[in-house]
Amino acid sequence: MQNSNQPTLVVITGPTAVGKTELCVKIAQHFNTEIISCDSRQFYKELAIGTAKPTVEEMDGVKHHFIDSHSINEDFNVNDFEKEALTILDELFKTHQFVILTGGSGLYIDILCDGFDEEVPGSDKAIRLEIEQLHNKYGIGILQEKLKQLDPEFYKEIDLSNYKRLERAIEVCLLTGKKYSEIRKGTKQERPFNILKIGLERDRIELFDRINLRVDMMMQEGLLKEAKAVVEYKNKNALKTVGYAELFEYFDNNCTLEEATEKIKVNSRKYAKRQIGWFNKNEAYQQFHPNKIEEIIEYISSTTF
Repeated sequence: MQNSNQPTLVVITGPTAVGKTELCVKIAQHFNTEIISCDSRQFYKELAIGTAKPTVEEMDGVKHHFIDSHSINEDFNVNDFEKEALTILDELFKTHQFVILTGGSGLYIDILCDGFDEEVPGSDKAIRLEIEQLHNKYGIGILQEKLKQLDPEFYKEIDLSNYKRLERAIEVCLLTGKKYSEIRKGTKQERPFNILKIGLERDRIELFDRINLRVDMMMQEGLLKEAKAVVEYKNKNALKTVGYAELFEYFDNNCTLEEATEKIKVNSRKYAKRQIGWFNKNEAYQQFHPNKIEEIIEYISSTTF
């Protein structure tokens, strides 16, 4: 139940490249608060350009949690995020009426807001090894097809280029005999704070143009060099994702650099479509264009629980 005496977690999300970072910094400055990032790739200190991680200048003095907080060598999953984020929120809400949660990882947003209605099982080394062997022998496509068979609903929502999420979803399905999407649904866990959800949206053509431009800028800023610096870790879950996987294919002489760059753009646009589908299914989100800063501030200020 929402309670007017409780502090509020303001969720501000939307597809990749929609303009979350700049907007959230301005909102946080207005309310003199801090930001919790739920971008599942910006956690990793070794990755910056390819994850569109906000720079110190872009943060503009606003404290961001879960930026550069972990290493790609660490096993950090959505359950770990929930526990750590709830601990941070408990401290922040002692001195702040509002805290901003932002990022494009819908699963991380959902677990922090709602929790899981069932305990998600731990990992199983035998199943993990089987999945890894399938991936090593046949590539990521075999895992995508396996998830599609096990859980068609989650298949439509997940970032299909994210090996870590594919692996975990398949593992849970095989361990429990249930669909991963079903385990995530049901009775919501009660949180000791209110939750206000805001979605950011742009015209589809405008968004795709921004994605294409962002990829070009990433390449100009040194994404190729960054990918080379972490290529030895390419089998780590954190690197089996858009922006890096395509360049690793280039390093293996499976495509040209131009083809790899175009593939990053295509896969980023596909990811944005899946994000839009994920958030559009949740009617709790009030949609705004990222340029409507004053309207968003007024909406947050005037909303009562």
